[in-house]
Amino acid sequence: MKKTIALVAHDDQKVDMAEWANKHKKQLSKHNLVGTEGTCKTVESVAGLKVRALGHGPDGGDIIIANEVLQGNIDILIFMIDARTPHGHEHDIQTLIRICVLKDVPIALNKKSAELMFSSEMMKK
Repeated sequence: MKKTIALVAHDDQKVDMAEWANKHKKQLSKHNLVGTEGTCKTVESVAGLKVRALGHGPDGGDIIIANEVLQGNIDILIFMIDARTPHGHEHDIQTLIRICVLKDVPIALNKKSAELMFSSEMMKK
C-alpha cells in the first residue's frame, strides 16, 4: 500500500537523511514523499527522489507537516533531529512530535529507528 512519508532533518542531520534515503531509494520511490524545503533539496540532490516541499522548517514547515498529520495525510514521519543544538522553533518541533503521537503516526527520530521502521512488517503492508 502506498504511504505518504514525511522527511524532515535538522541542518546537521541533512546529510544523514540523504544517505539513509539513498540507501532506501527503491523502497521510498514506491511512496509519496513530502518534507521541509531544505531536507527535500538535499534528499533530491543525493538520492534523486522527488520530495514535495511543504515549507521551510523554521518558517512554519514543521507546523504545516503537523497540520497534514492532523488531516490524516501523513502515514509516517522520519525526523532526524539534532538534539545537541537548540532550535528557535523548538515549540513547532515539539508540536509536530506531539501530534504524531496523538494521531498514532509512527515516528523515527534517527537513522537506527528509521532502519528498524523500514525493516518492519508495517512497511510490507
